[in-house]
Amino acid sequence: MRNRLKIFSGSAHPELAKAICEYLDLPLGKMDVQRFQNDNTFVKIRENVRLCDCFIVQPSCPPVNDGLVELFIIMDALMRASAKSITVVMPYFAYSRSDKKDQPRISITAKLVADLLQTAGANRVITMDLHAEQIQGFFAIPVDQLLAEPVLCRYFQEMGLEDIVAVAPDAGSAKRTRYFAKRLNVPLAILDKRRRGNDDSSEILHLIGEVRGHNAIIFDDEISTGGSMMGVVKALLENGAKKIYGAVTHGILCGNAIDRFRDSPIEELVITDTVPLPPSRRIPKIRVLSVAHLFGEAIKRIHDGTSISALFEH
Repeated sequence: MRNRLKIFSGSAHPELAKAICEYLDLPLGKMDVQRFQNDNTFVKIRENVRLCDCFIVQPSCPPVNDGLVELFIIMDALMRASAKSITVVMPYFAYSRSDKKDQPRISITAKLVADLLQTAGANRVITMDLHAEQIQGFFAIPVDQLLAEPVLCRYFQEMGLEDIVAVAPDAGSAKRTRYFAKRLNVPLAILDKRRRGNDDSSEILHLIGEVRGHNAIIFDDEISTGGSMMGVVKALLENGAKKIYGAVTHGILCGNAIDRFRDSPIEELVITDTVPLPPSRRIPKIRVLSVAHLFGEAIKRIHDGTSISALFEH
């Protein structure tokens, strides 16, 4: 039955798709993707996919909108080629921060993306560490949310750090960080962070918990410009924390984030490869861990019709 399993990669993160295929000992699906001079995208599937379970690896990373349209076209091509099922493997979900109407006259864009994926022909979605768990409810098809928690925690366990405190950078991250604290068997601290407008800036108002004399690990689902995390680092140092580490699933690291971390007092930022980090943007302070084996195992179990709950249970 394994010859009925096909994995294709969009242009967003071919390295992750190849790593998933290596885990499964499968070749990457053959497909042509090109852009015409009029900026239209053309996709041609170059192998038979009739009655096959097809998985498309395409996380949401810049250019986000181009990647989404490319994904929709790939899905349409597979559907018209009579694929049995189409599963979107989107490790980082597009517009995940736009999950509610918290300002007048704005779009709930995460819901819109969910609707577009289903309209384009997705039968299932596999993702990792959604910014908001209610996004799963935006779909009328199965959505499997994998967790980076085992990979991140194993790294710090093997590091052998002592006197650790797990830090939630804001109240919204407290539930997620509590699971990390439980797995590492360490105390939890929570920062009361308030965002100012739509420019990624924020201010720290209160610290709940004890960090003095501890090595602090800041756990979060996503980091973009790094401005908010730098505020958290500053607050932790002012409250007596020793060494400070960051553990983040999705390392978007846009704008001047790399320079911020290069010059910051943070010891190390640990991220996963849900989105690509080009070699030109890699610095010694940033460690990238692979989650390809988690997605590969999820794909295998979905194709074989076996349970994948063990991959994302807390």
